[in-house]
Amino acid sequence: MGQLHLVEAAKSAGISRFIFVSFRPPAGISSPLADAKAHVEHAITDLNFTTIQASWFMEVWLSPALGFDYLNASARIYGPGTSPVSWVSFPDVAEMCVLALRHPAAERRTIEFGGPAALSPLDVVARFEEIGGKPFKLEHISEEALRAQFDGATDSMQKSFAALMLAYSSGDAINMTSIQQEFGIKLTSIEQFARTVLGQTATH
Repeated sequence: MGQLHLVEAAKSAGISRFIFVSFRPPAGISSPLADAKAHVEHAITDLNFTTIQASWFMEVWLSPALGFDYLNASARIYGPGTSPVSWVSFPDVAEMCVLALRHPAAERRTIEFGGPAALSPLDVVARFEEIGGKPFKLEHISEEALRAQFDGATDSMQKSFAALMLAYSSGDAINMTSIQQEFGIKLTSIEQFARTVLGQTATH
């Protein structure tokens, strides 16, 4: 695996400081991706590491590519859509990586990292409807269908993606207040993201 090779290369080169962007492992769901991330997290523990376990990237999971078609006011919802998620913006994760390199409090530490507020997928839809002024058409994929897809996956990529969809349906809420105060980082809200992708700047 490429990331493990990178860790070994860093150790061979005498590099002691290592920042690794991982993700929040879904409880009770094993997948090749989660196992691979866990192996890398373990491999860097003898370095001066920082592991940033990021929640769900809003630019990925709230995008047309994965069924959240905000331009056409439609959204695919995995599961009932009622479990809160701490949607995070990837530039915020990148900023946290930079801060971690300079901040002693980030050394030898795993940091759970999400957005400023935990919102359910249905709450996110409501924010987009309010800001964009259009009602959304929703497509729900049941947890039973997601579980069947997970159980029937025949390769590691299918298994991992199915596991991610199952985890999405279960939610992932993180209280980010202490991290924001400790590192002085400002986090992108769903409202800011919605206004950006919808091309609107009006505040509500």
